[in-house]
Amino acid sequence: MTRPMIHVENLIKTFTLHNQGGTVIPVISGASFSVAPGECVALTGESGAGKSTVMRILYGNYLAQGGSVRIGGVDITRAEPREILALRRAQLGYVSQFLRVVPRVPTLEVVAEPLLVLGRPEAEALARARDLLTRLRIPERLWSLSPTTFSGGEQQRVNIARGFAHAYPALLLDEPTASLDATNRETVLQLIAEAKAGGAAIVGIFHDLDARARVADRQIDIAGFTPRLV
Repeated sequence: MTRPMIHVENLIKTFTLHNQGGTVIPVISGASFSVAPGECVALTGESGAGKSTVMRILYGNYLAQGGSVRIGGVDITRAEPREILALRRAQLGYVSQFLRVVPRVPTLEVVAEPLLVLGRPEAEALARARDLLTRLRIPERLWSLSPTTFSGGEQQRVNIARGFAHAYPALLLDEPTASLDATNRETVLQLIAEAKAGGAAIVGIFHDLDARARVADRQIDIAGFTPRLV
């Protein structure tokens, strides 16, 4: 049996409203699932069910109140910040809906950066960046400019290129095809299929039902782990 790359066990998450008398809002209770290498699991559920919360816990942006989240042998819920940063550099990628980069850094360098920080040769990193930007139809005349000057759709494609630059063993995808035209959407689905074929364990949120059906091997309804408020 293949050992899971991502293993979530009895995950618990609450939010405390300090400006509302310390009211505690339960969000996730007892979430458990695993994702094997080469598998894509889609998180489903209505808006507000906690899908994005689970994703942020997996990436180490939110603290959990209970349970464990092991990615590549590292328990995110108990790891030191330096351990989480090291995990993100080499093993855990995240394609969010928003591009966050340092202003004035050229687009080509933005996409190549995940490989450069791992010590890969500059020529190799830049070649990979050029290939991805070409596949995602970012005009070459824009590669020397900062993506902060681009349209929303162009920024999204740059963000996707950056997220797929390195072959992360674990990959989180938050609405990767949202707002894309049909041609670029197809390219992103191909990139996901290639990542799966390369052994990546993927957790994704897909409101695009056709995209979800094409790339997801299983679905997990987060509503099943959402406490009912009485």
